[in-house]
Amino acid sequence: MPRLSRTLSAGSRLLVSLAWVSAAVWAAVWVTSSARAQVWTELGHTRSAVSGYQYVGRVSAVACSRSNPNLIYAAGADGGVWKSADAGGSWAPLTDFEATTAMGALAIDPSNESIIYAGTGEANFANHSRPGQGILKSMDAGATWTLLAQGTFAGRCISRIAINPATPSVLYAGVTRAGGFPAPAAAKGHPLANGPRGVFRSTDSGATWTQLSGGLPQLDCTDLVLDPADPTVLYAAIGFIFGDASNGIYKSIDSGATWIKLAGGLPAAPGRIALAIAPTNRNRLYTLIANPADAAGGSASTLGAYRSDDAGATWNNLNIGSIQSSYGWFLCTIGVSPVNPNLVYAAGLELYVSTNAGASWSGTNIPHVDCHDIQFDASSRPVVGCDGGLFRREGSAWANLNTGLRIMQYYAGLSTHPSNTDIFLAGSQDNGTLLRTDTSISWSHRVGGDGGWTQIDQADPSIMYAESQGTGSISRSTNGGASFSFIGGGISGRNCFLPPFLIDPADHNRLLYATERVWESLDSGTNWHTLSVDLTAGGSAAIRALAIAPSDSHYVYAATNDGRVLASSDSGATFTVIRQNNPGWPRVTRELFVDPGDPRTLYLAVAAYGASQVVRTRDGGATWEALDAGLPDVPVNVVAVDTRSALPRIFAGTDAGLYVSVDDGATWTRYARAPGSLPNACVIDLRLETARRRLVVATQGRGAWTVPIYCPADVDQNGFVNGDDYDFFAEAFDTAGKAADFNGDGFVNGDDYDLFAGAFDAGC
Repeated sequence: MPRLSRTLSAGSRLLVSLAWVSAAVWAAVWVTSSARAQVWTELGHTRSAVSGYQYVGRVSAVACSRSNPNLIYAAGADGGVWKSADAGGSWAPLTDFEATTAMGALAIDPSNESIIYAGTGEANFANHSRPGQGILKSMDAGATWTLLAQGTFAGRCISRIAINPATPSVLYAGVTRAGGFPAPAAAKGHPLANGPRGVFRSTDSGATWTQLSGGLPQLDCTDLVLDPADPTVLYAAIGFIFGDASNGIYKSIDSGATWIKLAGGLPAAPGRIALAIAPTNRNRLYTLIANPADAAGGSASTLGAYRSDDAGATWNNLNIGSIQSSYGWFLCTIGVSPVNPNLVYAAGLELYVSTNAGASWSGTNIPHVDCHDIQFDASSRPVVGCDGGLFRREGSAWANLNTGLRIMQYYAGLSTHPSNTDIFLAGSQDNGTLLRTDTSISWSHRVGGDGGWTQIDQADPSIMYAESQGTGSISRSTNGGASFSFIGGGISGRNCFLPPFLIDPADHNRLLYATERVWESLDSGTNWHTLSVDLTAGGSAAIRALAIAPSDSHYVYAATNDGRVLASSDSGATFTVIRQNNPGWPRVTRELFVDPGDPRTLYLAVAAYGASQVVRTRDGGATWEALDAGLPDVPVNVVAVDTRSALPRIFAGTDAGLYVSVDDGATWTRYARAPGSLPNACVIDLRLETARRRLVVATQGRGAWTVPIYCPADVDQNGFVNGDDYDFFAEAFDTAGKAADFNGDGFVNGDDYDLFAGAFDAGC
């Protein structure tokens, strides 16, 4: 780096004169600049209607008013808490800027429906079921919230909140570990991830909590119910998903002081357990029980559904069959009508109903699979949260309650169109690959299953690529996304559920696809062959991220879900390990960003607590530097870097929103935080488009957004070009700071002043 000089050129007088500009002129500058504020735009949040139903992202918990059938609260698995006052006709978000958007439980105080509790952390055990930060409480029907018990529950999940109707200051919470395979991968190394689990009680309206023992094992409590006639009687489902001899249903008759394990026909050492008690018959209980999961998340089929008619003393097998596929650890809920103890609903992959206390069952044809919560509104209608949003059973039909519920969950791999700024292609959790072709809020469904990585050919945008989960599940469109055809034949190997794949920027007919090795196609995906050896350390590991250098496609980088980062300088034929023990998420990511002008400069996002979450190498991986000073200790899932300025502007998509650094990682701030801005959501993907002066942001539970990126003259990065930018630049110039090297030539001098003055005068 050349030495820094503070020589002031004659041309700098243009900017120096700005220091003497009149107050009236400055006021005009401020008014003009206010129009350039960084305004967030939601790109839409709804999957196109299928058989008349619109789909959104996963609803993990529901709470219905006992007196008002129009009042419903819904919790997005990673979309926060929402409220509808018109029976699901419209929704308002309530917790966009609280500590987390990951939700597991909802409860309304039966004595005062203005009091709402939201247990954070999604207790559904998937790799994307993030941990929580405690329990949120509202005293004004969701208008404002207070975070409770963060130190007690952070890093884990709340599965259920139960309130004593006779003494509502007494509450109970079921607490689980966060999900993931390997367990608990979803916690991303949270320091409290392995903290206490089980059943907790509060006697002061949630302010403080005590873990209950007295015969109750300290394992995941997956469900919890109170006796409606005597709330000192509790039932707790201990359902550690990998199975344990202590798993089972436990009963307390003294408000949780002591517990006994129920037997009487229940299976030993099961997996996840769901519970329900009939409000009109305190002796009638139902349970749905899954088999234990294996280490890879399989084997958890339905073990059985059971009924007790004697308050849990004995249980009868209801012969429901297998309703949870192999992932009962993810899908396990049961509910009984508040007016008819013989009317019971059990849910897994789909929703089943029995009108005769479980003697026989039938499917309900719920519009979307994968059910997670069953509650009943004040008219006794079942309201079901699932991977497609929220639906209400009305006789034999289903009502769609998703209008305005903006909780779509995207995966990494969003693509933009080279000539049409309104076209986007992205993969979503259990809602397939979605295509947006205009400014509508509705994205059309193109490829089924879980949608993952996508690509739009920038040389010929009529060609698009999409995938579903699993190895080789890749499809291609040659008509701009109107239809897709499978092209993944011949690909084999291990996968990270949704493998990454890329189009070579130097040859749009060449594709790279990742399993545990890199595969290559030279004919737009028609034929495939292996290019590299296994890049992992073996076992079940696979490649979770790929990146090709825009300036030289001989440079290819890969990241594996067993902690390796690798580099190739021969187009992906051979790789060298350049970093190991790199923590993060086991699923597909965009954690690698290659400097567009330098193929040896690589930025790496690290999705883990307690790590250096943004790091960079300038020499192809020989040495690394941390760039996360001042960034909150929160996982970073993706980085994107604007290299137009001398100091790159680094954007970090975190588990708690979007951050930016304008001083090479020395300090970080939330990006464009204002009313209507991006919620405090998990950012899973970023697409930086400097030519369009925008950043595209995909989240794991609040849909996709765009925001203008700051222009070079906005040196303080507040979204305005005004006097503060002059002051910021002048101070840097006075101290010969790197931020004043506007032209990036290694000197701070009058040339930088001239360039800044021109950009400032142009408003950008």
